Amino acid sequence: MPTVVITGASQGIGQAIAEAFAAEPDARLALVSRNEQKLNVVAEACRAKGAEAAVFLCDVTDIQAVDNTAAAIQTRWGVPDVLVNNAGMFQPGSILDTAPAVFREQVEVNLNSAFYVTHALLPAMVTEQRGHLFFMASVASIRAYPGGAAYCAAKHGLLGLARAVREETKNQGIRVTTLLAGATRTPSWDGTDLPDERFMPAEDIARTVLDLWKLSDRTVVEEILLRPQEGDL
Repeated sequence: MPTVVITGASQGIGQAIAEAFAAEPDARLALVSRNEQKLNVVAEACRAKGAEAAVFLCDVTDIQAVDNTAAAIQTRWGVPDVLVNNAGMFQPGSILDTAPAVFREQVEVNLNSAFYVTHALLPAMVTEQRGHLFFMASVASIRAYPGGAAYCAAKHGLLGLARAVREETKNQGIRVTTLLAGATRTPSWDGTDLPDERFMPAEDIARTVLDLWKLSDRTVVEEILLRPQEGDL
């Protein structure tokens, strides 16, 4: 009976992860995002698979909102078994073209939000000496590319955060996994001229999360790199 918290659960990879866990017996899913309409669609799809799914509207860049949401989740279901830090955004721009406000926003959404959510939920997991944290990083966490200054900086930071959390919690029963995913077909790629076959399907990322969670508590995959078969875009 896993209790799974997923941020950015309203579409794309977050939605796919929610639906993958929904097929697990007696799954309880806390779906977190700012988009109520899309979250409700995902929740209904998860319920159709047999899961108990609840919608939690939250701006994960708002510290007080995150704390309130974490408290509400734990009041309802207790300590989470799984936390998937998936919320993110991409806005292209070179260092000269990226306004400071845009840079700050990408760092808030892609990096700081994962800190806020982890900071709010991890204490209870440490107390229980159990749980699995997933950080949705990127190939951009380990390589830079032109036109992605803010995104690359934020995703590099996310990998560093995940590594630090891993080192600090490995003796406290917490597993920490970072997924370094390449181009995945999600709504963020809507409008592209590239064929879907050039991208990884979101369902493959979701299956990876589920399979890694199902390993015994004696084993953790710390980092896993996933790329389209033909390489990066």
